[in-house]
Amino acid sequence: MKILVIGPSWVGDMMMSQSLYRTLKAEYPSAEIDVMAAAWCRPLLTRMPEVHQALPMPLGHGTLAIGERWRLGHALRANQYDHAYVLPNSFKSALVPFFANVPQRTGWRGEIRYGLLNDIRVLDKAAFPLMVQRYVALAYDKGRIHCADDLPQPLLWPQLQVSEEEIAKTTTAFNLTDHRPMIGFCPGAEFGPAKRWPHYHYATLAQRLIEQGYQIALFGSAKDYAAGEQIRTALQANARDCCINLAGKTQLEQAVILIASCQAIVSNDSGLMHITAALNKPLIALYGPSSPDFTPPLSDKAKVIRLISGYHKVRKGDADQGYHQSLIDIQPQQVLEALTPLLAASEE
Repeated sequence: MKILVIGPSWVGDMMMSQSLYRTLKAEYPSAEIDVMAAAWCRPLLTRMPEVHQALPMPLGHGTLAIGERWRLGHALRANQYDHAYVLPNSFKSALVPFFANVPQRTGWRGEIRYGLLNDIRVLDKAAFPLMVQRYVALAYDKGRIHCADDLPQPLLWPQLQVSEEEIAKTTTAFNLTDHRPMIGFCPGAEFGPAKRWPHYHYATLAQRLIEQGYQIALFGSAKDYAAGEQIRTALQANARDCCINLAGKTQLEQAVILIASCQAIVSNDSGLMHITAALNKPLIALYGPSSPDFTPPLSDKAKVIRLISGYHKVRKGDADQGYHQSLIDIQPQQVLEALTPLLAASEE
């Protein structure tokens, strides 16, 4: 069987979609699974052994370009896919499999896609409260799975593979071969300060960990570099050499490898948080207005800290520097107390 998947556009969603690929591979061991996604996804997809190949989606997020999608679909007809799974809910995301003449095209209804999808599912959000459950449910006949409780347990959570050779090579390239064990911080978040634990809390935690003999690596994109520098500047001068700001200095491929080299990660609700979970690293996940009830880190080694319940707007903070009060209220000592047993367990 040859399977085409139209993948998600966000890092966290892409990581959670691996549960679908793992489930499909378990159900159809001989299947070849190709995933069409943005080029930046390739470093993640190449670390998923279930994925046969990553197909580039050249169109940007939000671009309709029906003519280009027709050309993409027409070019894929030669692959003779048997089944397509469309994970985004947009109308445009269902066009390529339709134009590729894939016989069976499965997905949630989303933006009225009757015709484009011929195996269309109508979502009961209460029946499938987690995004990963919604992805995995698509692997099964719709007459078999009516709610999350019908899914075979346990779910096959995302798992990324990184070799020791890659870790040794990459840590050397970034001069991270200090004798101190490394803890990673992911202080950025896609929606800005409202989803970020305050930099001064990160700095307090970093100072404590450095005093305990660790070094700190700060991960993120180029737009997170300033937040990383705020953390470093807030440290005592003699501790700054033990804290390296890698935000914007690594490609995604390198960040995945370096996260795998860490003893543990402390992260906001972000794509890097989901990567950490897939690497099965000890993880403290800090949530404020966004909720772990829909997209939690999928790992037995993850500890979620959140002081509020329910859904809150995440695009605007309500305190100085745009931070959300619910994240300000999470104190560094609380995070340290949650992190300490995770570190101890990982060192056994």
